[in-house]
Amino acid sequence: MACDGILQCFQKPDKWFCGVVVTDGRSSPRSGVYANMDDKTMMKVRYEEQKRAANIGQYGSQILMGFPSSTVRDATNKIVIDDLVKILNHTQPDVLYTHNLTDKHPTHIAVVLRTIEALRQMDRAALPNKVYGCEAWRDLDWLPDSLKICFDCSDKTDLQESLLGVFDSQISAGKRYDLAATGRRLAHATFFQSHATDTYTHLSFGMDLTPLVVDPNLDIEGFTRGLLHQFEQDVINALRAAS
Repeated sequence: MACDGILQCFQKPDKWFCGVVVTDGRSSPRSGVYANMDDKTMMKVRYEEQKRAANIGQYGSQILMGFPSSTVRDATNKIVIDDLVKILNHTQPDVLYTHNLTDKHPTHIAVVLRTIEALRQMDRAALPNKVYGCEAWRDLDWLPDSLKICFDCSDKTDLQESLLGVFDSQISAGKRYDLAATGRRLAHATFFQSHATDTYTHLSFGMDLTPLVVDPNLDIEGFTRGLLHQFEQDVINALRAAS
């Protein structure tokens, strides 16, 4: 999801990438050698996989918050927000990558909402310059091109494959995230521009969530409706232009 940030910082002496995993991964689907693992053992496996990814990607740090998904999805429980505030105040990222507001996964939606709320509690001077919602369980090809944040993932594809391949507990369990994530980036690179040769070999999209952080009074649901309305208008305009 945060491929752009990892690539931007890889082997750069003046930049570092901090990965933050909010949930503990204990409820992930499993089969094969993982089929009979209990939740506690699966959680440990997922942690070790994430640590290996951090080593391969040369992250500056990797934080495993370890919350059950149910805790993150509970909007009345402020412990996740409080911990995120502590992390953000300590790291003070220049660019923050999180899930997008139209993701299909309910826990991902909860994570981005808790993240926005945590950012809104910070001092303005400590806020990231940019906050991006990235593709995971729903891509952002539907966003009008004027609203797309384009992340060029054409570089270091071997590194990207290595990072994705670390998560054997998910891949062997029948979820080929390694092929799916790479395939989506390849598809975006080709289908992004219909009347020009490909500029990228691998491309991912993001939505700019920075306005929601800069203006804490901006309604999140209204902001999301605005994006969907612009997509609707983009489609209707194309139909009318060809009629």
